[in-house]
Amino acid sequence: MKDVPTVIIATRNPGKLKEFETFFAQWAWKVKGLSDFPDVPDIVENGRTFEENARIKAEALYAWLKRPVLADDSGLEVDALDGQPGVYSARYAGEGAADEENNAKLLAALQGVPADRRQARFRCVLVMKFDEERQLTAEGVCEGVILEAPRGRGGFGYDPLFYVPALGKTLAEISAEEKNRISHRGAALRQLADQLAKCQLIP
Repeated sequence: MKDVPTVIIATRNPGKLKEFETFFAQWAWKVKGLSDFPDVPDIVENGRTFEENARIKAEALYAWLKRPVLADDSGLEVDALDGQPGVYSARYAGEGAADEENNAKLLAALQGVPADRRQARFRCVLVMKFDEERQLTAEGVCEGVILEAPRGRGGFGYDPLFYVPALGKTLAEISAEEKNRISHRGAALRQLADQLAKCQLIP
């Protein structure tokens, strides 16, 4: 019986892990998160870009586990804030900040900014490391606008504030399937799938 590939995802975020599980399920690959490896030390994300942080996590996790790993770094870039919160998206309101605290700080920073100047995008960079030699990188973006108040109960992070004009909804108001089709992480995963196919790692 052929062994089923397992990929270790460099996250403890259950919402993010679920998106990766959905992606790899189409090839029956198994997915595990950092919660399955409590002995893995914390990885310091001190890169200046999403790609640097993703690579730092992938290389550190591979060095510890010596198994195929996938790391992502993603966040929100708001034009009126010169691209902030950027790589600090998850800790915009401080280390360990809850989603609600980050959202509140974002709304405060944009107070008084008119609707036509609230353009933003989610950006995601993936780094997948198989062994010492093979490493893939993929990137995706999702364009939108930051609302003045949250809408929807789905998703996580800044999803309730991120309005996609083409859909007429926020990322928190759509299904997981629809989000995977249009999200920054979904776009990056599709690019990753193309690379995996070229490497003959998937059908």
